[in-house]
Order: sequence, then C-alpha cells, then structure tokens
Amino acid sequence: MSTDNKKDLAALREEINGINDEMLDLFLRRMQVSGDIATYKKEHDLPIMHKDREREILAEVEAKSGDMELYAHRFFSNLIELSRAYQNSLTARHTPLIDMIKGSRLPADATFPQNGIIGVSGVEGAYAQQAADTMFPRGTVMFMKNFEAVFDALENGLCQYGIVPVENSSYGSVKDVYKLLQERDVYITRSIRINVRHELLANPGTKLSQIKEIYSHEQAIGQCEQFLKSLPDSVKIIPVTNTAAAAKMVANSDRNDVAAIASHEAGQLYNLKTVRDNIMDSANNYTRFVSIRTKPAVYPGANRISVIFTTEHRPGALYDIISMVSALDLNMVKLESAPLVGSDFEFAFYMDIHASVWDDGVLAMLAYLERTCDSFKYLGNYPEVS
Repeated sequence: MSTDNKKDLAALREEINGINDEMLDLFLRRMQVSGDIATYKKEHDLPIMHKDREREILAEVEAKSGDMELYAHRFFSNLIELSRAYQNSLTARHTPLIDMIKGSRLPADATFPQNGIIGVSGVEGAYAQQAADTMFPRGTVMFMKNFEAVFDALENGLCQYGIVPVENSSYGSVKDVYKLLQERDVYITRSIRINVRHELLANPGTKLSQIKEIYSHEQAIGQCEQFLKSLPDSVKIIPVTNTAAAAKMVANSDRNDVAAIASHEAGQLYNLKTVRDNIMDSANNYTRFVSIRTKPAVYPGANRISVIFTTEHRPGALYDIISMVSALDLNMVKLESAPLVGSDFEFAFYMDIHASVWDDGVLAMLAYLERTCDSFKYLGNYPEVS
C-alpha cells in the first residue's frame, strides 16, 4: 500500500470514529426517549409493541435509503428490537409468575438433593434409572408403567422427583413428555445427558437369522433405523413402553425367535446375550433426561430456561418472540414446534435458552412473553450435569 493510500485510510478511519461518536449520542437520546415513552405506556396501560407504527418507520426508512435499502432495514429493525426490549424492562410488572420465580431462587450455598423417592418409567435396567442413579446417588427408585404414571405419582405425592427423557440427539424430542410438561403442573430442576448405546439382545443360543420379532421403545427403534432396515422384511418391529421392559419381556418368553433393543446392562440383568452390539445409527447418541417436581426450584449454576408457548396465528408472531431473545443477546439452544390437537395448522413452541432468572432483563422478558403469548408455560431454570 502506498504512503498516500495509507494516509487516505487513516483519514477514513478518523471520519468513522467521528460518526461513531455521533451515532452513540443519537442512540442514547433515542433510548432516553424510548424510556419516556415506556413510562407513558405504563401509566396508561398501553402495550409495548405497536406493530403498525414499526412498519411505518421501516417503510419510511426504506423509501429514503436508495440502494442501501436492505442494510437500512436491518439496522433500524435491530434498533427497534433493542428499544422494545428496553421499554419492556422498564414496564415489567410484578406478576404471579415473576413473584413465583423470584421465590424459587435458592441461595448460593444450596445443593441439589442426593436422595429421595424418584419416579421413573420402565423396569430395572432402564436408561432412566441410570439418569436417576447419577442425579440422586442415594435415591430410592420407584418404577412406573409409563411417562404419564410418573407425572401422576408426582402430583399424588408418591414420589418427590420424577426422571423423564425429553430429547435424543439422533431421534429428536419425546413428544409425549413435552405434552405432559405442557399439561401438568410440574417444573424442571435439573438436566443430564446420558450416552445411549443400544444392543440387540436375545435369549442364550439365539442367532440373528432366527429372530422374527424385535421389541423396544419407539425412540430406541428410531435410533437404530439403519440396522433394522438391513433385516428381512419378515421381521416384525414392535414398540413397547420401555427398552428394559422389552428385555425383561424377551427373557420371560423363553423363545429363541424374539429379541429386544436395550442396553448392555439390561442384557446382563435379565441374562440375555448380545446378538449385535452398537446398533445405533450414530455412535454419538445421547438422550437428555430431566428431573421434575411439583414446585419450582432454581439451584446455583442454573443456566438453561425452558418454556412452552403459543402465539397468535399471524405473520411475524414468532419473530416477535425471537427478537426479544436476540435483543438480550441470549443463546437460543432449542426451538421446536408441535401441532395443537384439534386446531387448524396451529402450533405450540418449545424453546430453551441459555439464561438465568437472576437477570432482571430475563425476568422482564418472561413477563412480556406471559402477557403477549396466547398461552405461556414456564418450565424452569436449571443446570445441566454430565
């Protein structure tokens, strides 16, 4: 680069620095005015979002921007999102939800319990038992016939905690559990990821060519899809309530033409032999389990918030939610939709973000979501352990 060009670049940088100072002054003035507007809206019980006005502003900006229309639209959209987030933080109300969340925040020296009666779905040898033993080393495991029974036991006071799977890295979310989380009055207090390694298990002496029926939970079946496709079409794949229950069923059958997809530990427990090991589609196969209870509790180190919500059935409704998360510079680690039964193409959304309810801005965001969403369920703020 020539000396003259270097001088030109230095001059341009100096000019940009001057513009940055001017922009900062304008930004601070704008946010101050936004704060005054927020005060007025709060006093007159007006909504923070005024979508028609926002559209007018963006349309005017685009009309004046010439060939910079795209960039101007993005710049002012971000500015509007930040302004809305700031107004929301100033107008956050003390709602029953926020009061409940604040009351659930435990002191810094609080420790997660090591014992208690823990409800899990399945029988001895289930993956949920492994999760329960890791989270509650001195806990007493109570086995239930299915996920719904775990929630029933919690609500009836038969156990203090429940352990349920919410998602698998290969096969996605456990829809039945999320439906129960939405419907029942429970809260997540902790999360753990378990490395799930499936084996094809059968009674001693059974060969792969003899097998006519394979039993397992539908999640495990989905995680072993490629292996199952390699088998003859005559082999029946039969879903059951739990992988360990499948292993126990095969062991009790005394048949040499049936098998189960379950863990190596379940095979040892029920005296089954491994016909094929590591039959998962991916060796990096993890299932995330959560502990649930009927009262919220936020332990030290909680950094993940889970919510379920529905929005108006209109263009941009979901974007309005996401923009609040973006404005607070939060990392959204899960966003998934599920159709609402009985509705016409309407959906509920499951969202996880890395955040803490000790942050006032996050509390303001949750209060805003509760006010503006058609329905809103806070599931908890919790840590994930390995």
